[in-house]
Amino acid sequence: MSETVTLDVGGMTCDGCAGRVRNALEGVTGVTSAEVSHESGSAIVSHSGVSRDLMTGAVRAIGYTVDGQAEEFHWGDSSVWRQSAHNTKWCLVGCSIGDFGTIAAFQFIPYLDALGWSTMSIMLLAMFNGIMTSIALETIILSAQMALKEAFRVAIGMSLISMISMEAAMNVVDVVLTGGAKLTLWVIVPMLVAGFLTPWPYNYWRLKKYGMACH
Repeated sequence: MSETVTLDVGGMTCDGCAGRVRNALEGVTGVTSAEVSHESGSAIVSHSGVSRDLMTGAVRAIGYTVDGQAEEFHWGDSSVWRQSAHNTKWCLVGCSIGDFGTIAAFQFIPYLDALGWSTMSIMLLAMFNGIMTSIALETIILSAQMALKEAFRVAIGMSLISMISMEAAMNVVDVVLTGGAKLTLWVIVPMLVAGFLTPWPYNYWRLKKYGMACH
């Protein structure tokens, strides 16, 4: 006999989030279907004798809250590590476009080089531009799932802590290895590695504890 239950799911911010919750619920044996909405924060689940605890556990296991409660936090969830790595990768791509572009412009365009900006000024501008291009890229990615206006709202709501730490790590590595705001082929790889590894644990924690992810 089919039954229906409604779950109050927290942490969803886009259709991608709703899709992950739906897949988690429909992956539970005995669940026939799940209608999930990030806008209402609800999941309407049709099932055959499945316990509520089993369904809520499946949702909490992927980083979202149910009835205001989350899974007890731990660092051993390989699926969350993979998802947070995916999120961090796209953030890194976006940040690198603006960051590297700014440094390269001051390095190779004579007019900008003649302005005599200090290394710190160039790095701060590179960090700002990197965050802006990251938000732009996130908006483009999310626009495939939602309206452009909503995609932009979600993109600017993503963690600035993650992007700022990523940008800071990349630029510190650049200054330490080259002595200034410079791009060379050999410095790009360690900059990217530092930019990826620095915010990754934070992004795992944010996704695992609060379900904050949109890819």
